[in-house]
Amino acid sequence: MKRSIIAIALAAALLSTSGCIIVNDNSSAPQTKMENPVIENIMARRSVRHYTDQAVPRELLQQIAVCGVNAPNAMNSQDWEVRIIDNPEYFDTVTEVMRKTMPSMVGDDDPKFRNGLRNATAAIAVACPDDEYGMSLINVGLLCENICLSALSLGLGSVIMGGPVLAINSSPEAKPFLDKLNFSEGYKLRIIIGLGYPDEEPAARPRDLGKIKFVD
Repeated sequence: MKRSIIAIALAAALLSTSGCIIVNDNSSAPQTKMENPVIENIMARRSVRHYTDQAVPRELLQQIAVCGVNAPNAMNSQDWEVRIIDNPEYFDTVTEVMRKTMPSMVGDDDPKFRNGLRNATAAIAVACPDDEYGMSLINVGLLCENICLSALSLGLGSVIMGGPVLAINSSPEAKPFLDKLNFSEGYKLRIIIGLGYPDEEPAARPRDLGKIKFVD
């Protein structure tokens, strides 16, 4: 399971970074400011872990999910299944399971704490089957990035979560909540993306631009 989450995160990370700059060397000093709405959206995305209690309209959640399934995917297999969750009761009951099985993931000492899904008011759960070459996980990673970027463009925050996935997949107490997602036979819950209206503005974290090299 951990390998699955890492693979998804790596795939999603292929399309994201943290600063709207162009550089000519391995330093992080800005050289030229970009003015491109797509690039600016990519550079502006942050992981949000505190949200207002304002509900996200279902038409926006549907639009975000549609953007997700329009991600590139191997051989156009579309071997994913997407579930939109916006029922507060579902969030509360999953949080209770996490409180018993993964208490470190439940921040009851946080005055802004709402639930174990990083306090989100909505979430999108994504499943896919195992495959020999791991392409399904890469497909899910690309789908996740589309979801996060489209959410930002609509004024929403997002956070990609692995902890709740581990709790739901591994705890017998969580089986009713997994069953409620009603994934097809052979599909496994891989990732959950929390969504909502941000109640914080996280700063960008530094990126090691030295990881980028040309091949001559």
